[in-house]
Amino acid sequence: MNSTSPKTFLVCHGAWSAGWAWKKMHPLMQAAGHRLVTPSYTGLGERAHLAHPGLDLESHIQDMLNVIQYEDLRDIVLVGHSYGGMVATGVADRARDKVAQLIYVDAFVPGDGQSLFDLNESGRAPLQKTAKEGDGWRVPPMQTPPDTSAADVEWLAARRVQMPIKCFETGLKLQGGALTLPRSYIYATRITPADTFGPFARMTRSDPAWRYFEIDASHSPNVTAPEALMALLETITR
Repeated sequence: MNSTSPKTFLVCHGAWSAGWAWKKMHPLMQAAGHRLVTPSYTGLGERAHLAHPGLDLESHIQDMLNVIQYEDLRDIVLVGHSYGGMVATGVADRARDKVAQLIYVDAFVPGDGQSLFDLNESGRAPLQKTAKEGDGWRVPPMQTPPDTSAADVEWLAARRVQMPIKCFETGLKLQGGALTLPRSYIYATRITPADTFGPFARMTRSDPAWRYFEIDASHSPNVTAPEALMALLETITR
């Protein structure tokens, strides 16, 4: 028997990825009585044909705000994964009356004016160099974590596409001041040597405005540990 009331989860997905990457979560959410909405940003996934050099963080925030508007979503549990933390922060800022709580899954947590590269300075130069060596405005996907199954690596590799670098260069503009809604952070503890999300884990773990959780998984638990992620999301939203 499901002990939580039905919720609407709206996912802001990670870079190079799209809504399809949350495929394993749909039956789990449905079985628990929840609705899972996983739109793809412009230029990624099934919308890859719309990619162009002008796409940036603002474009992807607007994608999600349009989904909220046209699907008439309310009382949303907003989930931001990885780069999606940048998007989710902007969405929560501009749709404050529609978002009930915000959950970051191994994600970037920007402040006003910060870009992803500001939060991951070590990635700026190599990714900008990679973009210049390619078509000048996109970067190819990062490597998948070593604990990803061979079948999942094949599934991901066939679908991930290059990411417009302006999305990483754009600073977030908060329009309504600091966020005050309930926020939770899920830190994936099977880290890479760079431990990109360690600083956000430490920040949120020590801040009483946040609830902090850990998951024994690598960076994309929606792919490698969907049942564990589902259980954690249920705990957070109960």
